[in-house]
Amino acid sequence: MTAWVDICALNDITPDTGICALVGEKQVAVFRFGSGDTLYAVSNYDPFGKANVLSRGIVGSLGDRPVVASPLYKQHFDLTSGECLEDDTVSIEHFDVRVSDGKVEVAVSA
Repeated sequence: MTAWVDICALNDITPDTGICALVGEKQVAVFRFGSGDTLYAVSNYDPFGKANVLSRGIVGSLGDRPVVASPLYKQHFDLTSGECLEDDTVSIEHFDVRVSDGKVEVAVSA
């Protein structure tokens, strides 16, 4: 069963940046991609730097893949799948995210 957790208002996230939210016991990085309401949510934990920092990474794209570059060692993580583009044996958790009544919500397993 899936539950949706309110994170913040969509307007609280500046386009092409991320925020960090505590969802249950997990730190989740939520990114607003572009000036619209395209959102992505992944784990905030950088497995290479071993720190919760991905919400402060640089958002962009490599080819047609939306990515965040870690602020520590600059590995790129695909925002749709969590896959690391430099090392396909490493990935981070990704979450469903949506906007409902102007609020950003992240899905968690209940």
